[in-house]
Amino acid sequence: MDLQKTYELMREFLSENEIKMNEPMKHHTSFRIGGPADIMVLPTGQEQVSKIVKICRDQGIPFFVMGNGTNLLVRDEGIRGVVIKLAQNFNDAIVHKNIMKCKAGMSLSMAAKIALENSLSGLEFAHGIPGTIGGAAVMNAGAYDGEMADIVRQVTVLDMDGNIFELPKSQLEYGYRSCNLQKGDKILLEVELELKPGNYEDIKRKMEDFSQRRRDKQPLNLPSAGSAFKRPPGNYAGALIEQAGLKGYRIGDAMVSDKHAGFIVNVGNATFDDVMRLIQYVKHQVKEKFDVELESEIKILGD
Repeated sequence: MDLQKTYELMREFLSENEIKMNEPMKHHTSFRIGGPADIMVLPTGQEQVSKIVKICRDQGIPFFVMGNGTNLLVRDEGIRGVVIKLAQNFNDAIVHKNIMKCKAGMSLSMAAKIALENSLSGLEFAHGIPGTIGGAAVMNAGAYDGEMADIVRQVTVLDMDGNIFELPKSQLEYGYRSCNLQKGDKILLEVELELKPGNYEDIKRKMEDFSQRRRDKQPLNLPSAGSAFKRPPGNYAGALIEQAGLKGYRIGDAMVSDKHAGFIVNVGNATFDDVMRLIQYVKHQVKEKFDVELESEIKILGD
């Protein structure tokens, strides 16, 4: 794995600020946990992403695509290969009538704000969710009265050969917190949303209501990866964890939130192992007490 050669090839079209070596992942995840990525790139456009993927393929370098790291837990040893961060530099949007095209790295909150500015309804549920529009489309993120499958019209993707093309929603096979983009054989570059014209004040009121509910119920003041577990059929992960008496339970600096038991938070300098041991302990306790298998929603990366 010739990282220096890979770096030099990418520097031919990426500026110094768009490529970093040995970049600590704890600076790029909401958990504030993770060792260094060998190379991190922060592209601004689709053609750059295509070139990066082709170089990685030609050089035999593994790569991983991330948004702004809100559901990632990275090992303390870091990530070997290239991390392509589609956030920060890859985050603008175009609105035409009720259609809104967003680059995958745009934050959900910013997308919701742009929709509000254009009096478009449908993204209210996303205001305050700490992720990107691309990650949300891939995960079919949802909250309160909406989910991404309700508003996605089509997406622009990149395959592993560097080809860029569009897919309509009908080909994405949306389900609960799932779609076929999770297979990992395509990179989501852009999301086209179909929203509905609405009343500015009504949209704003709804967004503020949802944001207040999040502030009241969720531990937004501490580093976390959002909801740690998927909702089990017919129940709620947070409720089961709370009923198991695990609110506030701690391993190292990883803790089950005492505000919302569905969250695992970093209360200091939690390590990867702290979080993983806590996840396993919670799963074991819930299985033992309620015979329910919890499934983690957190994506784990690194060697």
